[in-house]
Amino acid sequence: MTTKKNLLLTLLFTGLLYVGVQAQQDAQYTQYMYNTMSVNPAYAGSRGQLTAAALYRAQWVGLEGSPKTQTLNLHSPIRDSRVGYGISVVNDDIGDGTVQETYFDAVISYTLNVSQDARMSFGLKAGGHLLNLDFNGLNNFDNEPITGDNIENRFSPNFGLGFYYHTDRFYAGLSAPNVLETDHFDNSQRDANSVQFLSTERINFYFITGYVFELNPFLKFKPALLTKVVGGAPIQVDLSTSFLINEKFSLGAAYRWDAALSALVGFQISDQFMLGLAYDRETTELGGTQFNDGSFEVFLRFELIRSFNRTISPRFF
Repeated sequence: MTTKKNLLLTLLFTGLLYVGVQAQQDAQYTQYMYNTMSVNPAYAGSRGQLTAAALYRAQWVGLEGSPKTQTLNLHSPIRDSRVGYGISVVNDDIGDGTVQETYFDAVISYTLNVSQDARMSFGLKAGGHLLNLDFNGLNNFDNEPITGDNIENRFSPNFGLGFYYHTDRFYAGLSAPNVLETDHFDNSQRDANSVQFLSTERINFYFITGYVFELNPFLKFKPALLTKVVGGAPIQVDLSTSFLINEKFSLGAAYRWDAALSALVGFQISDQFMLGLAYDRETTELGGTQFNDGSFEVFLRFELIRSFNRTISPRFF
């Protein structure tokens, strides 16, 4: 087994699976400002038209078995109503299939007009989580095999909720995408001669906000902030800034507190298609290792041309 594989498995055990209670976090995104429904169900339908968004993230490229995340969101308002609906799918893969988690949810939202140009949405999602764990793919740093009963498609129900306020230029949201705290492993049979793992899903709280400053008719400045709080883990703060040129091309940078620096590029290819790219470089010791080439994200959004009149938030967020 290569050194890179050993290091990954060490990270896996110290960061994800270990003896005792562990505060498991939701998937991580750099382009959160475009992938809002993955963290806040109240965003569903807020763009005023049928919207499909897909994101692929490869974490720590160059490290064998490194985490990979895929998300798919589809949402729309219901014609002539304040109701939005959608579906959300998130898949996490660590260790080339050794640990695989899939979240799938149905989403519904309701929007109130709180002023002439401001809206408040309430969102709820319900669904479940599938967990797969292949112990045959796990070895510790000393290359000793880890034994246990494999887990195949273990289902856990869950639900989430959120609030989302927005005008044409400003938005803010507070959400908890997964409210139920689920223990994925039974730790009750632990004894001196066996190793049992307890992986517990904790509630992740998200706060997201941003503003669009119009510097001139062709140039806009878009700062954004995402804060994630989960018990048993440090607070995660993501701050990004980008410039939108002629409502077609965006260029920006982001900083994840004590974790990473990022570069972001976006292209509004047409009225229907938007493409986003992001690259992260770790600022921790892991980022300085020769086998870690950073993390990459690719985002694609498609919007069906609206066929009915509805006041919507602009394409800026």
